[in-house]
Amino acid sequence: MALTESNNFPIGTKAPDFTLRNTVNNKMVSLTEAKGEKGTVIMFICNHCPFVIHLNNELVRMANEYQKKGIGFIAISSNEIENYPQDAPKYMKQVAQKLNYPFPYLFDETQEVAKNYDAACTPDFYVFDENLQSVYHGQLDNSRPNNGVPLTGKDIRNALDNLLQNKPVLENQKPSVGCGIKWK
Repeated sequence: MALTESNNFPIGTKAPDFTLRNTVNNKMVSLTEAKGEKGTVIMFICNHCPFVIHLNNELVRMANEYQKKGIGFIAISSNEIENYPQDAPKYMKQVAQKLNYPFPYLFDETQEVAKNYDAACTPDFYVFDENLQSVYHGQLDNSRPNNGVPLTGKDIRNALDNLLQNKPVLENQKPSVGCGIKWK
């Protein structure tokens, strides 16, 4: 398990557009269709990463809570699947159904979307305002597998609360940490 930090993604950057297949229902989903009315969280995750497995339940809780407030959530897996077959679309669908993901779980087969976002790790989180301008790129919270810190989603929750209350962008944005994206 190689520890990788997220890359810099400047605040104010426009979210790169995409259309990808939702592994749950096999339908194509575009960013414009899936974005939230008041903001959008885009998460690069995968099935096998222990960091993602550690926080999956919090992602579901957070999405269920904030979708009611107009925040859209989109999960994307960009891992290559030849050497990591557990991240293949059929298994993505199983994970999404087992955990009751309330958001689309999209497969970025060409890895173009991950490259456009300069995504580096799983998980890698991006928060955008209603105009798809970046307001946050960083960690979910300080919890990591086996570090004993409770999982709260504090950092992203703070970013979303500030967005919803028209407060300034969080200044202290710690990078996300996880497994490196598995590139082709």
